[in-house]
Amino acid sequence: MIEQGLESPLDVKEGLRRFDYLADDRIAQVVYLADRLAKPILVEGPAGVGKTELAKALAGLTDRKLIRLQCYEGLDESKALYEWNYKKQLLRIQADESAAWSELEQDIFSEDYLLARPLLEAIRSADPVVLLIDEIDRVEVETEALMLEVLSDFQVSIPELGTVSAATQPLVVLTSNNTRELSEALKRRCLFLHIGYPSVEREKEILLARVGGLGELLADQIARLVRSVRNIQLKKPPSVSESIDWARTLLALGVAEVESETVENTLHVLLKYQNDIDRVSRDLSSARTDSLAT
Repeated sequence: MIEQGLESPLDVKEGLRRFDYLADDRIAQVVYLADRLAKPILVEGPAGVGKTELAKALAGLTDRKLIRLQCYEGLDESKALYEWNYKKQLLRIQADESAAWSELEQDIFSEDYLLARPLLEAIRSADPVVLLIDEIDRVEVETEALMLEVLSDFQVSIPELGTVSAATQPLVVLTSNNTRELSEALKRRCLFLHIGYPSVEREKEILLARVGGLGELLADQIARLVRSVRNIQLKKPPSVSESIDWARTLLALGVAEVESETVENTLHVLLKYQNDIDRVSRDLSSARTDSLAT
């Protein structure tokens, strides 16, 4: 159970708000059902829309430790699940070279020589945890397959020790930027949640919640400008996290109201490619020229 008193999606929504995460009804419902049905959540959407922040907010809401597995190309079992402490094993063998191998084998393949990585750490934890498997679409299909046992049965099989089952069931959140198609086997084990770019009104609300000292007028202007920028054909549209950074930048510069010159001078905070910056600058100049002409 997530937390006593969180008896409905509305309770979850209000609880997440206490940790500055503004969940909509759909997000709150999926989180509520994931807890009730004991299923992982697969969260897909563009980078920077709050997928990882959802897991962090859930850890705060449930008063659980957050264990994070950051996925990347080349991630393997030894970094995701476990590996043996080979140096320690070698020292043990060298310390008693006269011992029979059967005796040494039983000793060196024991708990004392096991190095737990995030997935095994979450399974073995005596206290409930939130397990974040971040950007799972970055790993190869073979590594993705390693995680299926954890996601379906909340256990890890170690040939030398047997099966390690979860002492307490973790609340699992997987995130994906959808850079590749995930397997049907993985999707089947999860509740699916897509988080896209927010509406202007919702982004304004997020900015006011996350950026201290931000006024209503400036928050509204930023939200509207960011939405208009996202409508331009760009290599990398600005994310919510980048609009938050932009709002903090404008506050640090003492800006009370957004003007065209201010936007152009700070576009490098909002956009990450020079071609995108040039394109938005041209559009702003064109819009300003049209405004003067009328």
